[in-house]
Amino acid sequence: MPMTATTVLSARALLLDMDGTLVNSDAVVERCWHRWAALHGLDAVEVMKVVHGRQGYASMALLLPDRPMAENHAENARMLAEETADVDGVVPVPGAAQFMASLREGGLAHALVTSADVALSTRRMAAAGLAQPDLRITAESVGASKPDPEGFLKGAAELGIDPADCVVFEDSEAGIAAGRAAGMRVVGVGPRAGAHGPTVVVDDLTQVRVEAGAAGEILLHIG
Repeated sequence: MPMTATTVLSARALLLDMDGTLVNSDAVVERCWHRWAALHGLDAVEVMKVVHGRQGYASMALLLPDRPMAENHAENARMLAEETADVDGVVPVPGAAQFMASLREGGLAHALVTSADVALSTRRMAAAGLAQPDLRITAESVGASKPDPEGFLKGAAELGIDPADCVVFEDSEAGIAAGRAAGMRVVGVGPRAGAHGPTVVVDDLTQVRVEAGAAGEILLHIG
């Protein structure tokens, strides 16, 4: 759906990706994955087309399909440590601080649903100056990476909200596919999102205004 000044979505809960949606961590993600690509003799440009939104081991499995999964998990653990230590260039997506404050101050149901683990999500949200939601669904919380819908479905279940009443905020192909597979509407955020079929797309979170509805619903004014 093209974004217009009058687009309004109603939801009972919001499920929020982190990287590329709330936090711009592209600089460190590119540094880490470019090093990984060079180590394995892969084209970094092609690698970057795969990695956004997925857990690292899942990206590695796609890029090195003949390698044992145990090696992917071991290398992913090392990469997570590298990414957690490196926050140079990590900044909030424009509008993220006000958006998150509106949700918290309004007591509106929301959760972080990220492919990062607890340590990485804590570090990046802090580096961007953003408060953590009370509920976080992280890499440790799920058995399958996006584009599998498990994370979003678990977030909805823990909030006690029907998936059809949730709206996902995502930037990546894998994340948008996960949200749609969960039966949820998706607000696509940023330059990667528009090509992958979100319900609506915004440049950043300055184009989203949150309002509490009279019946306790969340009204999202897009535009």
